[in-house]
This record gives sequence, structure tokens and C-alpha cells, in this order.
Amino acid sequence: SSKIRNVEVQSADGVAVLEDCIGFSLTKTISKVEERLKKGVLPDCQDDDIFPKVGNEMGAEAQIRLLKAKLRVMQEDLANIVFECRKKDDENQNLGTRLKDTEEENSRLQRTISLQKSQIEKYKMLSQEANKKTEGLQQEVTALEKVLQ
Repeated sequence: SSKIRNVEVQSADGVAVLEDCIGFSLTKTISKVEERLKKGVLPDCQDDDIFPKVGNEMGAEAQIRLLKAKLRVMQEDLANIVFECRKKDDENQNLGTRLKDTEEENSRLQRTISLQKSQIEKYKMLSQEANKKTEGLQQEVTALEKVLQ
């Protein structure tokens, strides 16, 4: 058990990154390996770390158990990666929805600001007209006060 864990840790550096797996097909890979084996072309695996150096001394059943254990670990890793990808996809969708809502809110607020600016201009004009009218009335009051005196 501890030997298997050490092997997994040693081989962790060779784990494929998701980007490396684009277009990867396990079926095609297995077929290619089977074809090579039928032709008698054995892959060069001398430096391969699938089996530790002690692995060459293992029996076939032990090697199979080791490979099955490695396969389970890799399947669990793959399941975790798929889970994380789905979680990130959901998060991206939520963020996309929030972005859309924020953009709509921003657009609505821009329209409100534009409307308010036009109302401000309208009220400034009304205020200026009222000030002019007030000045005119003030001059009339002053003139009438002079007449009364």
C-alpha cells in the first residue's frame, strides 16, 4: 500500500494537463497500442515510471493490481476535474447573467441620467425666466414706490 502511494506521488509529475487532452481519445490510443503490439513493435518504456524499478520484479497479477489502482486514482482525479469544470461553467453562467443584469441596469441608469440632465436644463431655463420676470417686477415696484413718494 505504501509502495503504491509512493509510485503515485512519483508519477504525479507525468499527469496530463487538461489542455494536453484536447482531441484525446482513449479508444484510439488503445487501438494504436494494440496495433503496435500485433506488429511486434514494442514501445520504448525503459524510462517509463508507470512501474517502479521494483515493478520489473513483480508478478503479472501484482502489476495488474497496481495498474488498476493507478487507474482508479486517475478516474477519481478525472471525476474531480470534471466536477470542477462543471462548477466553473456554472459560475461563469452566473457571472454572465450578473454581467448582463449589470449592463442593463447601467443602461437604465444612463437613460435616467440623460432624462434628469434634460430636466435640469429645462428648470434652469425656467429659473432664468423667473429671475428676469422678478427683476422686471422689482423695477416696477421701485418705480411705483418713487411715484408714491
